[in-house]
Amino acid sequence: MRLGCPPRIISRNRQAEVNVRSKILLSAALTLVLSAVPSAQPQRHRPPEIPPERPDVRQQEEQAKRLNLARQEALRQDTAKLLQLSTELKQYVDKSNENMMSLDVIKKAEQIEKLAHSVKEKMKGSY
Repeated sequence: MRLGCPPRIISRNRQAEVNVRSKILLSAALTLVLSAVPSAQPQRHRPPEIPPERPDVRQQEEQAKRLNLARQEALRQDTAKLLQLSTELKQYVDKSNENMMSLDVIKKAEQIEKLAHSVKEKMKGSY
């Protein structure tokens, strides 16, 4: 206790000091609690900007070009083989007579048929 001050005044001052401190502590605690709780509104994030031409699109286009070139080369090779087999078939047929057909002629015809079907499917793949 302080000397010279009535006990009632000290207790009022003390009460006011306690009230101020409790208000400060309460507001600090409320601030901490509110900052820790996520807000009810969803935060809006900007989507990442997409460059005008993405590298993966460019890579897909390049891959498509490479596949198309490979398909064209396979078509050239297959048609050259088809021509060779057709020429051989004609030679076998010219050598055979009306009474006898060799197994080579039948095998060549089957090879030509399979290869022609393959060429046709590869050509469809371009459209």
